[in-house]
Amino acid sequence: MNRLSFLKLCTLSLCAAGASALYAQPYPTKPVRLVVPFSPGGTTDIVARVISAPLSKELGQSVVVENKAGAGGVLGAAEIARANPDGYALGVATVSTTATNPAINPKIPYDPLKDFTPIVNIAATPNVLAVHPSFPAKNYQAFIAELKKNPTRYSYGTAGTGSIGHLQMELFKSLAHLSIMHVPYKGSGPALNDAVAGQVGVVFDNLPSALPFIKDGRLIPIVVSAPERVAQLPNVPTFKEVGLEPANRMAFYGVYGPKGLPQAVVERINLAVRKSLQDPGVRSRIEATGSMVVANTPEQFRQQIVQEYDIYKRTVAVQKLTLD
Repeated sequence: MNRLSFLKLCTLSLCAAGASALYAQPYPTKPVRLVVPFSPGGTTDIVARVISAPLSKELGQSVVVENKAGAGGVLGAAEIARANPDGYALGVATVSTTATNPAINPKIPYDPLKDFTPIVNIAATPNVLAVHPSFPAKNYQAFIAELKKNPTRYSYGTAGTGSIGHLQMELFKSLAHLSIMHVPYKGSGPALNDAVAGQVGVVFDNLPSALPFIKDGRLIPIVVSAPERVAQLPNVPTFKEVGLEPANRMAFYGVYGPKGLPQAVVERINLAVRKSLQDPGVRSRIEATGSMVVANTPEQFRQQIVQEYDIYKRTVAVQKLTLD
């Protein structure tokens, strides 16, 4: 081998070694985006911002929260589905983006079970069915009796068609054999405002956003979806207590990435999130929203997504629901 060939060989070897060393650098080596598929201020956004700071510390890189709202969370979720599977574009997974919207909308631009890599469920939030104070019923038994007595008189408001409130209420209706018309709004805020104003008699929403109105007496809680009675509403039964356990489903706020995310990256993020959630200050801030810390494994989170999608897909079929 002549001297020139030897130098070329050495250069190639050094380049290969450098590339290998670069590739082997531990994740992450630059800031990570965490896409929230809804506007700022809601529970999804709050949970994302609570976890972003401690997660940045655990990962050693900034975790930057970005809000990409639209189409009931579909725009933000679709962005994550299209992202490079390198761990630098993550999203906040919700029941709306992974289960209820895909269950009712055949034109969703992603497959909720195939186009994402579940990483961890951060927290779960109870949902609540509430009525305006002028509604004739103030408890669950009377509520059921009133709807069965007047099956066409009332309507219920939600954050929109395909939202968790919409499909969970339809699931409840199918189990309790009730009839009440759906009035979709463009978000929880408008739905709650009209319920408080008495424009719509019934509302189904996340507990954190409805709770201030309940505390002020402007809404009356009827039933909640939670594993057990929530501390803020100790006198309000759960769906399980009233004999409708399948409707006893909570909203969730997890982290996922695009499909094909390397297992090492998944494990790194999962561990970092779970460590972050061990901080009492972080837990208390999440619990202050009315949510419950979950911090499970990627496989457990995947199973949750599958279960929610399956039950709401069946609900859409049973109730013959469409986007129209």
